[in-house]
Amino acid sequence: MQHTERLAQLREAIGAAGLDAIAVIPGPNLVYLTGLHFHLSERATILLVPRHGRCAFVVPALEETKALSLPFDAALFPWPDADGPATAITAAAAILGLGGKRLGVEGRRIRFLELDALARSGFPPRVENGDGVFATLRMAKDEDELDAMRQAVGVAEAAFAATLAFIRPGVTEKEVAAELMVRTLNAGSGELPFQPIIASGPNGANPHAGAGTRMLAAGDVVTIDWGATVDGYASDLTRCVVIAGAEPDPRLVAAYEAVRAANEAGRAAARPGGTGQDVDRAARQAIVDAGLGAYFIHRTGHGLGLEGHEEPDMNEGSLVLLTPGMTFTVEPGVYIPGIGGVRIEDDVVITADGSETLTTLSRELLVVGG
Repeated sequence: MQHTERLAQLREAIGAAGLDAIAVIPGPNLVYLTGLHFHLSERATILLVPRHGRCAFVVPALEETKALSLPFDAALFPWPDADGPATAITAAAAILGLGGKRLGVEGRRIRFLELDALARSGFPPRVENGDGVFATLRMAKDEDELDAMRQAVGVAEAAFAATLAFIRPGVTEKEVAAELMVRTLNAGSGELPFQPIIASGPNGANPHAGAGTRMLAAGDVVTIDWGATVDGYASDLTRCVVIAGAEPDPRLVAAYEAVRAANEAGRAAARPGGTGQDVDRAARQAIVDAGLGAYFIHRTGHGLGLEGHEEPDMNEGSLVLLTPGMTFTVEPGVYIPGIGGVRIEDDVVITADGSETLTTLSRELLVVGG
C-alpha cells in the first residue's frame, strides 16, 4: 500500500475517532505512515497530521534532509540544538490551529518530553489517547506486509533448526540464547524483535524468564521463545525441547499435551467474524479440561506486525471482529511453580474463509542433545 493511501486512511480514522489531529513520534506508527526511520531521543520529533489540510513536521535540524523525503506534503519546522524545539512546536501548532483542539497522541509511547512541549506551545491542544486510531489501520495487513511476515517466520525457523544441535547438557541458557541470536541474524533477520527467552527446568514456570546462567541438564524441558524481522515486520515463535539423557517430569509431559491441544483449538477458532475472546476461550477450555486451568496465567495471544505486541488481543473481553489480514499469535502455556512450564506459539493470519498458520515447525516435544 502506498504511503499516500495510508495518510488518507489515517485522516478518515482521525475523523471517525472525533479528533482534529494526531501527533506521531518516532517508532512503528511513523514508519508505517512514512516509511522513514527517526530516532526516539532527547530531540523532539513530532509529525502532526490534521483531519484536513497540510501536515506539520517538527524535526531536529540534523534530521531535516531525511524529513525532505516524506512521501507526502508537509510543512517542515526544523529546530537547531542551540534553540530547542519550543519555537518550532508553537509555529507548527499555530498553522494547524491546534489551540484547544482535540489532538490524539500515542498513549503507550509518547513521553513527558513531547507532552510538555505541546502543552507549553502558544496554541496548546486538548490531548487525548489516539492509540486506537493507528490500531484500526495496522491490524489488517496487506500482501506486502504479509509477505514480509512470512519471510520473518522462515528466517526464525531456519535459525531454530540450525541451533538445535547446540542445545545439550552443560551449556547455559545464555549460551543457547547467544547461539540462537547469531543464527537468526545470519539467516537474514533485521533487528531482533526481542531478546530470546530460554527457560530451562524450574525457570520455565516464569512465562517471561530471561536467559540466565543455569546449565541445561538431562531431562530438562526447555522453553524457547524467539523471533526475527524482515523489512521491520516481526515473527514470534515458541517451541519446547527435552534434553536427552533422562526422562522429563511426567507432569510437564502431560501439560505439554494439554497445551498442544489448546494451541490447535485456538488456531481452529480463528476465523472471520470471530473475536479474540473466541480464540482465547477455545484454547483455555482445552487446558481447563486437562485440570490445569489455574496454571494458564496469561492471554492466548497478541497482535503481531511492526511490533512484537500490537492489536488485536486474544483475550477474554477482546471483542474486535477478526477480519482477513489480521495477524496475531496463538500461544497457550502452562506454568507450574517449582516444576517448570511449557508453551507452544504460532503466528496466524485471518483469511477469507478461516485462517492460515504461518509457522511450520513441528509441535512435537523434541528431544535434543543426545
